[in-house]
Amino acid sequence: MSLNATPRGERTHITVLGRTNAGKSSLVNALTGQDISVVSPVRGTTTDPVYKAMELLPLGPVVLIDTAGLDDEGLLGGLRRQKTRELMERTDLALLVIDAAEALLTGADAFYPGLLAELKEKNIPVVGVLNKIDTIDEVDTARARVKARLGLDCLPFSAAAGTGVAELTKAITGALPHDDDRFRIVGDLLSPGDVVVLVVPIDKAAPKGRLILPQQQTIRDILESDASAVVTKEHELRATLERLKGNPRMVITDSQVFLKVAADTPKEVPLTSFSILFARHKGDLGELVKGARAIENLRDGDHVLIAEACTHHRQSDDIGSVKIPRWLRQMTGKQLHIEQFSGHSYPPDLTRYALIVHCGACMLNRRDMLHRLDEAKAAGVPIVNYGVLIAYIHGVFPRAIELFPSVMMAWEESAVL
Repeated sequence: MSLNATPRGERTHITVLGRTNAGKSSLVNALTGQDISVVSPVRGTTTDPVYKAMELLPLGPVVLIDTAGLDDEGLLGGLRRQKTRELMERTDLALLVIDAAEALLTGADAFYPGLLAELKEKNIPVVGVLNKIDTIDEVDTARARVKARLGLDCLPFSAAAGTGVAELTKAITGALPHDDDRFRIVGDLLSPGDVVVLVVPIDKAAPKGRLILPQQQTIRDILESDASAVVTKEHELRATLERLKGNPRMVITDSQVFLKVAADTPKEVPLTSFSILFARHKGDLGELVKGARAIENLRDGDHVLIAEACTHHRQSDDIGSVKIPRWLRQMTGKQLHIEQFSGHSYPPDLTRYALIVHCGACMLNRRDMLHRLDEAKAAGVPIVNYGVLIAYIHGVFPRAIELFPSVMMAWEESAVL
């Protein structure tokens, strides 16, 4: 992963939705200027979601997601519809594509109001696209009928004729919130000229020839803040700090060496971890911090879910499958049933778990991680992430969250409850 490459989890997710054969794949190809998706008059050509990462100026890095039609039929069609609906949980913007000829005939049937209601419930902004306008003469009439039926003003578009691409790009940019800190990990805590020390262990779990994704992204964010990043290993931290002319703005460490780094970092220097920063960046750090309180309430026979958003080759001392289970059992002294689950979803029944321990979510976007937090809350299950749990188990709280006053308040309030 290059430092200049924006990972999918940091890109705005734009999902193309609509009925089968509405021209969703043609629209994706027109926006990207490439034949990304297979286009065919045969219904149901698109089966699994198709992802295309690109730069959509002036918005920046996005990922376009082509989907199967939400009216796809049959057993396989039902599975395809389910895949599409799962995508909504990580969708930042929906492009609702309506066939112009269909709109002219019916003004849009009952399928679209239900879909729009679902998108509104999930607070997903929608841009309507009246596609295939080259196949009809009464474009204004078709748009008026859709507006009357759905309250949605659709942009005229023709992938075949290349009409409406610039207008659609402008509409996409206008529909999304403009937040300069949307991609910040630590930069909002820094001033130009600050020095940040990053502690990066190089052990058998470290990938050969590169840093892991959260470390890369944090370095990039520091540099974009006109600050300086000093990278060292845990055994060289003390000497590194002594070589600096003054104290750094903060020290950021890999969670697995939290205890040693805390011992070697002067008390007056703020200390946190990559995982805690990503918990704030991708989700709700306050909620995850409150979840740490549940660790000491675990009882014999409780089930604990360790959830990872991606799959990876596990080492002999893997953090999720080996170290965290060991630390939990050592700290609590309880006989716990610990289960691992990987992917963009949870097991079907969360209510049987006493605690969810989530990974750092570097491969998820913010909307997806917030949805996973909401699912845990709806099931009444406390949730914590790797970095927060490790800091808590190793006795580094509350120092690890002192940089974040509102989170400190949530932590203190959770002690009273």
